Amino acid sequence: MGNWVENEGLSIFVVLVWLGLNIFLFWWFYLAYDLPQNFFYTRVLLGRALALARAPAACLNFNCMLILLPVCRNLLSFLRGSSACCSTRIRRQLDRNLTFHKMVAWMIALHTAIHTIAHLFNVEWSVHARVEEKGTLAAMLSRLGDSPNESYINFYRETIPNPVGGLYVAFTYLAGLTGVIITLALILIITSSTKIIRRSYFEVFWYTHHLFVIFFIGLVIHGAGRIVRGQTAMSLAEHIPEMCSKNFTDWGKKGACPVPQFAGNPPMTWKWVVGPMFLYLCERLVRFWRSQQKVVITKVVIHPFKTIELQMMKKGFKMEVGQYIFVKCPAVSKLEWHPFTLTSAPEEDYFSIHVRIVGDWTEGLFNACGCDKQEFQEAWKLPKIAVDGPFGTASEDVFSYETVMLVGAGIGVTPFASVLKSVWYKYCHDATNLKLKKIYFYWLCRDTHAFEWFADLLQSLETQMQERNNAEFLSYNIYLTGWDETQATHFVMHHEEEKDVITGLKQKTLYGRPNWENEFKTIARQHPGSRIGVFLCGPEGLADTLNKQSISNSEADPRGVHFIFNKENF
Repeated sequence: MGNWVENEGLSIFVVLVWLGLNIFLFWWFYLAYDLPQNFFYTRVLLGRALALARAPAACLNFNCMLILLPVCRNLLSFLRGSSACCSTRIRRQLDRNLTFHKMVAWMIALHTAIHTIAHLFNVEWSVHARVEEKGTLAAMLSRLGDSPNESYINFYRETIPNPVGGLYVAFTYLAGLTGVIITLALILIITSSTKIIRRSYFEVFWYTHHLFVIFFIGLVIHGAGRIVRGQTAMSLAEHIPEMCSKNFTDWGKKGACPVPQFAGNPPMTWKWVVGPMFLYLCERLVRFWRSQQKVVITKVVIHPFKTIELQMMKKGFKMEVGQYIFVKCPAVSKLEWHPFTLTSAPEEDYFSIHVRIVGDWTEGLFNACGCDKQEFQEAWKLPKIAVDGPFGTASEDVFSYETVMLVGAGIGVTPFASVLKSVWYKYCHDATNLKLKKIYFYWLCRDTHAFEWFADLLQSLETQMQERNNAEFLSYNIYLTGWDETQATHFVMHHEEEKDVITGLKQKTLYGRPNWENEFKTIARQHPGSRIGVFLCGPEGLADTLNKQSISNSEADPRGVHFIFNKENF
């Protein structure tokens, strides 16, 4: 149970607090419009739909205040790097910023749906009350404001009946028009954010996501029309709704109740979102400033399996292991930024990324760097590159543990290239102060060619450990998850050779997938009483498996072995 709290507890605590605040705000504002006397006549016109529209509006304000914070990458990196205000557990929650961002987005979608449906009823009833025959309290209230010295309660002032009246409100009133615009923007943002769209049509996701600018502008001015109106405090002092509503035909006559006066609610959304919007504006200004700094591509290396390596230099650039950057290539797209994990070590005099060619943008970068040509590419012909970052990730905490499990799937091995390079440099110079004592490295890949670009690094590290009589420091297991019968026969014939036929390493390549339960149990037996960091850069299915194994193989005793799961997110 103890490690369950460490792996999931704070995250669940944050989610429960967030859900609790949403429930509290919904219930509080529902009662704030369903019970008070100043909205008595508004409820006569609109019924319960009034409270059902205002309660989700409050929750929308709250969640729109939160939605931008998880994507303020520079702010998160600053908090993550500040040990004074950010413990290891809190840093692990900051690494789940995109998960929280998505949860808040779905909550915004839910409350938008409730808010919109409730207001559809409000508009229909307001239009109907305005055009119905005299004799009812709703009709009487709807006609207030037609005479001098009267204030209106029904925002709909025309006499066009439904359904045209409803369309008139939607496209001519400020609240209606902004509501339509921000709802359409939200629909486009959410539908283009699905995993299929992000992976297959990233440009669609990228451009539609920037509709958030229109969404927030519309959100801030949405309430400026003040269509939700209530009785003023001064009017309530001389006109008690529960009593005066029974004799509404006598309002204004001598000895009877005076005509009630109404005022619209002032817009409140800006008070919720102005802070996060300012922080995000600062975030974008920092990104723009960084993007203007000169970046020099010093080397382009073409690796097998449609992967290229870009080695770059930038004045003042400082990084830590496992961090990532955003890259823009104006020759390919003037607006698109794409995240890539840094594969270089902090000890190197350059920084590098490995790019797998899987889409239009990466294909464009491949061609812009001259990788589609046979002849040597001159340095001055290489494209200009803009870089934003670096930003912190879970892999930064690798050196905080004595024992770690590093799991990479395919190109997901890139953050661990940085880690292993840094370990190699530390051992080349002075490793006495290195807290990390044992690395279990797992790499899963479908194709044999994918191993080639990473094998040299493993060979160097393997040799370095043997020379220093510390061969047990690194245990690595490379799994080939896809092969054919011809390859399998070839591997069997060469199995007895000293070095592996694929990687050239002493450790032989394994076939299939790891038995994670056995791996975790074996490591737990070898390191009793340890806190073991589990770091993954790979698909969600593998993340679920490793997270479950981390929880199930951790002991309830605080002094026992505990697996702490961390996953790369960007």
